[in-house]
Amino acid sequence: MTIASRTGVLGGTFDPIHLGHLAVAHAATHALALARVLLLPSRLPPHRPVDASASPDDRFAMVTLAAKTDEHLVPSDLELRRTGPSYTADTLRALHAAGYDRWQLFFLTGADAFAEIAMWREYPAVLDLAHFVVCARPGTPVTTLRGRLPGLAARMCLLGAAGEVADDETRTRVFLLDSPTPDVSSTEIRARARAGRPLAGLVPPEVDSYIRRHGLYGAHPDAAASGSPAAGTLHE
Repeated sequence: MTIASRTGVLGGTFDPIHLGHLAVAHAATHALALARVLLLPSRLPPHRPVDASASPDDRFAMVTLAAKTDEHLVPSDLELRRTGPSYTADTLRALHAAGYDRWQLFFLTGADAFAEIAMWREYPAVLDLAHFVVCARPGTPVTTLRGRLPGLAARMCLLGAAGEVADDETRTRVFLLDSPTPDVSSTEIRARARAGRPLAGLVPPEVDSYIRRHGLYGAHPDAAASGSPAAGTLHE
C-alpha cells in the first residue's frame, strides 16, 4: 500500500452535510496522509429517518458543493444508487469490487457511533473490510473506547504522526484520532432553517445558499444567510 492510494470513506445521512463532517475528513486526511476522502450520502440510513423535504438528489447536490471546498474531497453516489438500507459492510464490499483494496480503505466514524459497533450489521466481520478511523466527539473521547470495547482494545492504535500505517499490516486496525471537531448537528441546522435563523458557521456558504434557494427544511429563500451559529452535536 502506498500513501498516495489511501482513501478515506465518510458516509452519513448528510441531511445536510456540515462543517463537523468536513472537519472529520480534514483531520483524517492530515493524520493519515489520505489521497482522497469519499463522501457517500446514504439512500436509506438504517438507524435514522431522512427529512422528506431534501431528496436524495438534494443531499448529493449539497455534498458535491461541500466537496469543492477541499481538493481531497470526492462526492460519491454509491449508496444512493443502491436500494434498501445503506449498511457499511455492503458499501465496503462494493468499494472492493470497484478496485479498492481493504488496506487502502479507511472508514471514518465518530467515537459516539463506534461505541455502538457491536450493534452494526455483520459485526465483527465488518472490521475486516477496511481500517477504521474513529474521531473524538464531544462527550466521547477516543481514550474511553478501550475500556468500553475491551474485546477490540488490542486492535486499537492511538493515531500520531502522519503515515504511521505500515505497508506490512497483517490485519486491519482501529485508529483512534484524538482531534477536536465542531459540535454541530444536522438536526439543529434543520431547525434553524425552519425558524429562518442563520446557518453561517454551521455549513459551507454554498450549502447555505442551496438550502435557501431550494427551500429545504422549510427555509425561506429570502432569509438571512449570516449570523452566529448554535451549538449542537455531530450525530448525522
